[in-house]
Amino acid sequence: MSIKLQLPKLTDLRPRLTVIGVGGAGCNAVNNMIAAGLTGVDFVVANTDAQALAASSAEHKVQLGINLTEGLGAGARPEVGEAAAEEAIEELRAQITGSHMVFVAAGMGGGTGTGAAAVIARCAKELGILTVGVVTKPFQFEGARRMRIAEAGIVELKKYVDTLIVIPNQNLFRIASEKTTFAEAFILADQVLYSGVACIVDLIIKEGLINLDFADVRTIMSGMGTAMMGTGEATGEQRAIMAAEEAISNPLLDDVSLKGARGLLLSITGGSNLTLYEVDEAATRVRQEVDPEANIIVGATYDENLGDRVRVSIVASGMARSGEPACAPAMGDAWPRGAKRVLAPGAPFDTNAAPYTGGTNPAPAPSPIGAPAPASARPGEDDHHRRLSDALSREGPASGPAPTAVPPPFQQMEAPPYTAPHAREPWRGPGNVTIEAGLPHLRSNPMPRRTSDGATQQANGPFGFTPAPPVDMPRTQRRFPAVEDFPPVAQREYRAKSASGSNAAAPGHARNEPRRRFGFLDRLTGRHRREGD
Repeated sequence: MSIKLQLPKLTDLRPRLTVIGVGGAGCNAVNNMIAAGLTGVDFVVANTDAQALAASSAEHKVQLGINLTEGLGAGARPEVGEAAAEEAIEELRAQITGSHMVFVAAGMGGGTGTGAAAVIARCAKELGILTVGVVTKPFQFEGARRMRIAEAGIVELKKYVDTLIVIPNQNLFRIASEKTTFAEAFILADQVLYSGVACIVDLIIKEGLINLDFADVRTIMSGMGTAMMGTGEATGEQRAIMAAEEAISNPLLDDVSLKGARGLLLSITGGSNLTLYEVDEAATRVRQEVDPEANIIVGATYDENLGDRVRVSIVASGMARSGEPACAPAMGDAWPRGAKRVLAPGAPFDTNAAPYTGGTNPAPAPSPIGAPAPASARPGEDDHHRRLSDALSREGPASGPAPTAVPPPFQQMEAPPYTAPHAREPWRGPGNVTIEAGLPHLRSNPMPRRTSDGATQQANGPFGFTPAPPVDMPRTQRRFPAVEDFPPVAQREYRAKSASGSNAAAPGHARNEPRRRFGFLDRLTGRHRREGD
């Protein structure tokens, strides 16, 4: 009798994380992550361009649209990228089957990334996999059409992912300088995806003081809509607070902040000199930015390779971004433009759906010409003017005593009675168009004028009264002020100066008087000679 012993088959119970790059931008992001040395995840690239696919360093490669595109690309047409992904859907499903979490990295605005990313995310969602989308938006110099295609792709992708992270390429100008190369700028953008994936991998796989598992990650990121990832490192004094500040203010994300975040995953990593006080400082600083009732999960791990540095990584979800597309562009319209989106009775309301403000309310049916419109349908009507018009229309010459004008005090006269014009009815046309008459023009009656003899005359003509010529009035000449009009001090000074001047000029008046210059005739006749010469 023999006894057969069989060891149980060991099963790897670690969570499987897969990063799949779609299109040219997604493949480049995966290549940069592999070059950065990220481990613990499976890398898959999918593209319609066979040449770019062959240059990728990923282990698993999926050629999209072999029969449709023949490896020549999608030609910046999202519908071609979508059809190419549908053609290779079985191979894509085989690559992600068994994964616990899938990151879909793509660039929006092109053909393959915009069209195929939503197909891959839908396939992962059908398999019950936690799906996170990380996409980029084109530069502004790439044109408005490419931006509209990117917004349509984001709207479509958001339907099938649990959380979505949007990185506009235009934000690279916030961190780039004049000497930053084009390749270095995109490596910085790919660093956001690398930091987010590395944060989750470290929390799940690495052991630490406060260990987290994949269920915690699923709780934070499942069905949370817009998300953000950020990582900061610092050293020296207050290194924990500085690292937390750097992680919060990520300049590359699409205008999102931690304000209102409903879920937060916080990872604090440091060397053996990491203190409890520093962990408390970093967690408190990040907690100040989120919603008070947010679900916060904190993890702390050791990494001797950091030395004296402290790394703080955050994964926040459930907040709204200010750059949310206001309406779905024409390519991604799920309802006709101008129509309201109505939920079916009993259907749950999707709080993560993009707000719909693109449609316009249908115009009301045109009323027949001449039909009275309700007062609420007159958007430009002024109540004050309307009450004034009604008061003027009700007032007439027989409704009361005629108003009288107050004449000047030197003469009393009667003013002619005032007759108020009748208010005209507003004109109404098709489409609820209303044209109302303005306030009645108040014409003044000609006023009597006063002539020089005191009689009053009625002005002729329809344009008021004619002014009378000015009356000549005698004018008194202004006399020169006398000495007596001056103050006493001035009078005494004036008289003193007059007396001293006359006394000094009397004895030598003849000698001091300047000699007048005589002409030729005076000198010839001797008239220039004085007495005594």
